[in-house]
Amino acid sequence: MGNRDALLAGAKQCLLDKGYDRTTVRDIATAASVSMAAIGYHFGSRDSLLQQALFDALEEWDASLQESLAEAAGKKGRERFLTVWELLIHHIRENPTMWRASFELFLQAQRSPELMAAYRQGQPGALSAMAALASGIDEDSLSPEEIRTTGTVQLALVSGVVMQWLTNPETAPSPEEILDGVGSLASYGRD
Repeated sequence: MGNRDALLAGAKQCLLDKGYDRTTVRDIATAASVSMAAIGYHFGSRDSLLQQALFDALEEWDASLQESLAEAAGKKGRERFLTVWELLIHHIRENPTMWRASFELFLQAQRSPELMAAYRQGQPGALSAMAALASGIDEDSLSPEEIRTTGTVQLALVSGVVMQWLTNPETAPSPEEILDGVGSLASYGRD
């Protein structure tokens, strides 16, 4: 493994152990067993390295999440909704550091125009993935309206539920409670 790869691996580990803001250049260099100067040489800055490591880690993590969500394939309606949320909540409980890292990425993007541009560039794919997850419809078959409505609402719902599970799992909603809550909200819109 070369210095560049070692830095990426060390930065990923630091992100998991300490988070974005608390990770120093020294932490990364120590974890990678390379000099601190190597960070500037290979990545230009600590932030560039951490952002690349975070994107790489999130991409790897998303692949494992998608693999576990394959269990919902072919299920429809209530059964699909509950299966998807059971799998998501299991994944939150098993991978809290990566879910926190995804929130940190959003917060870092608020202070970095370059990172915000990358974050926005990935948004359409996230919305279509969320719409496909909720509906069970292949992403390529979704209409722009389904992506806009179902995708944005599912993303908001996932973000909020993740935040609840990360901050207070004792009171976070179960899949059944989420379904009941969404049903109640929908009924209020029909009045």
